[in-house]
Amino acid sequence: MVFSSLLFIYIFLPVNLLCYAVISDIKKKNICLLIFSLLFYAWTSPKYLLVMMAMALINYLGAIGVEHYRDRGKSGYVLAADVAASLCILAFFKYAGFICEISKMITGVPEVIPQIVLPVGISFYTFQLISYVVDVYRGEVEADRQYWKVLLYASMFHQCIAGPIVRYKDIAGDLKERKTGIDDMNEGISRFCTGLAKKTLLANTCASIVDSILPETLSQIESATVLGSWFGMLMYALEIYLDFSAYSDMAIGLGKMTGFHYKENFNYPYTAGSITDFWRRWHISLGAFFRDYLYIPLGGNRKGMARQIINMFIVWSLTGLWHGASFNFMLWGLYFFVFLVIEKLFLLKCFDNMNRRVSAVIRRIYTSLVVFFGWVLFRYSDFNMIGACIKTMFGGNGNSFTNVETNTIIINNIFFLIVAVVAATPLCRAAVTKLKSAAAGKDILFTYIYNALNVVIPVILLFLSTIALIGNSYNPFIYFRF
Repeated sequence: MVFSSLLFIYIFLPVNLLCYAVISDIKKKNICLLIFSLLFYAWTSPKYLLVMMAMALINYLGAIGVEHYRDRGKSGYVLAADVAASLCILAFFKYAGFICEISKMITGVPEVIPQIVLPVGISFYTFQLISYVVDVYRGEVEADRQYWKVLLYASMFHQCIAGPIVRYKDIAGDLKERKTGIDDMNEGISRFCTGLAKKTLLANTCASIVDSILPETLSQIESATVLGSWFGMLMYALEIYLDFSAYSDMAIGLGKMTGFHYKENFNYPYTAGSITDFWRRWHISLGAFFRDYLYIPLGGNRKGMARQIINMFIVWSLTGLWHGASFNFMLWGLYFFVFLVIEKLFLLKCFDNMNRRVSAVIRRIYTSLVVFFGWVLFRYSDFNMIGACIKTMFGGNGNSFTNVETNTIIINNIFFLIVAVVAATPLCRAAVTKLKSAAAGKDILFTYIYNALNVVIPVILLFLSTIALIGNSYNPFIYFRF
């Protein structure tokens, strides 16, 4: 089950909210949420529910052990054992095949690479549980003596599948006591519907355009036009952002509906003025995890430039691998590592010494191009396809600049492109903020407009999303094509 499914939207979520609303006791509310979360996860991956429950048990016991042995000076050993156990489980499911593939390349063993199914969301809940035990070790939170609460924290259906990575200390207070006011409910519904529309109307449409203009086969990539390959990768860049951020929007919205306040996970990264700035805005919870639980413990920037670069290399290698067990993801992580090091050494200083307006333009162009070509590495696991795509983009395959088919696809989707680009910028948020400020200023007209839009827009977005989910042939954007 996923958020962008009719089953979730019209059956699972309403039943969950109804059951949650009729319960007044916070403990019973938490148990209700736990039951629905386990049902949600089991629906997607029933046999791997035991993996999640075992992982939660390991870290529940690990946190208690860390507290128990703190005064005896042995809590570090307990922490190391807990983290090692958690990472070993993650490595088995996510990286065993990749490790065997490397071994086969070097030694020829094994002959057959095992196909191990990856449990849904294991990367997210593994990192969350590790952060919980580490925070207990640091004395930032107390170990919870009730296993089911730790399991609830790991399995919360709002964010266990696609994030954001939520730290226990950020919701510990909400687990003990929380209230859902009318404002939280309204904001939650609005945020969920916004994320749902981004996923169903925008991200899914981007994906269909990418598949039609830049398929994932070597021969078709080599025969694509130059303009088509650039347009296809532009659509892929928009798809990646709209898809990832949509799930974070929906998770944040679902949390608000039940009194949880998750932190923002995306902050319009395509408006960044450097790669450093981009990674402060993209998948914020993942970046913060690697910073706080790996980069800083390794020494961060406190032990000289050479050590800092080594620490960054480790972090970005693992950041790439976190996204997938493949060489292209590792290359993708190291690709950004190179640019981040260049910026740290001299590039950002060069930008600062330029004319302010000129610097702003150059920064945007540079950042956009680096991120753009990074998505080429991210999209294709086969290095031959990566090379073919880049050659196609520069006419290296002898392909034409454009043709009638490419022109038709671009013209037919020009309106959609404008909408998708606007959705990737803070323009809509700025308009809403301005209208909200005007309504708060006791201007009756703006108050009526703002309140009406608060009701109407989520309904419209939900309606359009439902139409899109019923069938792609009913996607409302087709009626706006020229």
